[in-house]
Amino acid sequence: MVKVVVLKETAEGEHRVAIVPESVPRLVKCGVEMLIQERAGAAAGFRQEAYEKAGATIVSDYDHLIAEGDLFLKVNCVCLQDGMMQIVDPFPPQSIIVGFFNPFKNIQNVKELAAKNMTCFSMELVPRISRAQRMDALSAMSSAAGYKAVLVGASSLNKFFPLMMTAAGTISPSKILIIGAGVAGLQAIATARRLGAQVKAFDTRPVVKEQVESLGAEFIELEISDGAETAGGYAAEMSEDFYRHEQAVIAEHIEDADVVVTTAQIFGKRAPLLITSEMVESMRPGAVIVDIAAENGGNCELTVPGQTVDRHGIIIHGATDLPSSLSYHTSEMFSRNVTALIVEMIKDGEITIDMNDEVMATTLLTHGGKIVNSHVQELLDWKKEQEGNTL
Repeated sequence: MVKVVVLKETAEGEHRVAIVPESVPRLVKCGVEMLIQERAGAAAGFRQEAYEKAGATIVSDYDHLIAEGDLFLKVNCVCLQDGMMQIVDPFPPQSIIVGFFNPFKNIQNVKELAAKNMTCFSMELVPRISRAQRMDALSAMSSAAGYKAVLVGASSLNKFFPLMMTAAGTISPSKILIIGAGVAGLQAIATARRLGAQVKAFDTRPVVKEQVESLGAEFIELEISDGAETAGGYAAEMSEDFYRHEQAVIAEHIEDADVVVTTAQIFGKRAPLLITSEMVESMRPGAVIVDIAAENGGNCELTVPGQTVDRHGIIIHGATDLPSSLSYHTSEMFSRNVTALIVEMIKDGEITIDMNDEVMATTLLTHGGKIVNSHVQELLDWKKEQEGNTL
């Protein structure tokens, strides 16, 4: 019988858990044994009794878990930051690990995992196709981040969000600018509108205009090319001239914004720099920037990842843990995504890795002692080329 182990999160500030009690019966039905590390779900608000009632076994002995497990689940598998490199060696040969690896930022960790013959499924790599929607953890977490970013902005702003009629007169609504109208941006728009703010949104992809306007926001137009979106539905990397033009358009609107939420990211690349120091300085004192792209370099020149700073009287949040701050519901979401992937993987009570399956092959990061994901391989080839050019 396949033994699926849910490990306790060890990354600083990580409060989510990979599997919640509601997902346990579905996995047990597939013929697996669920082993939960003691207090794995405590930070997210899930009691051990709930896991046991659902059919899982709580295990306090960490070494026993590592020795017995076949498939290990964790939300945050950033090895060098969360201590996972210390526990890779004790894993049984060819163990399977599923979670977020942030492979483009932590390429050295990925190489180590491949060298240790670990089979890793990176949830960031789930393809954006119809069949994989229920496994798309990256979109689920992005939606949560977009929602929470607006709340962070609202709580930091020295204004009300909605139009208010008071005995002291009418209070005008706050003006919110959302940069990037992907999953996070659209959720940010919807949240800001629900709070009564006046919302503008900017994106390089013309296809999102209708979605933006359907949520009640004004779409900022930009002369763009059809190459602004990849085949996978992600924003594409553009030329330096394009980004300069983009910055000029944003600069026209940022001066009047009370809160700016930046969500622009490029799959496998550094986040594009869209807000310069000069643009920040042009904003009204007391305005707020919430940079969701902070973990991948940030969209704002003055963003400090993981910190909140005051620059020119503007509050800038370098948000890196927004989904974790909503740990109960984001754990539920992640658990459902991972469960859907595992159900596809378990056939007749055995783990089956079908390399002809688009979802499985694309999500697979390392296998058989090699890095098998094509996007990560391209990054490695680029790094080798850069190193060669410096010799």
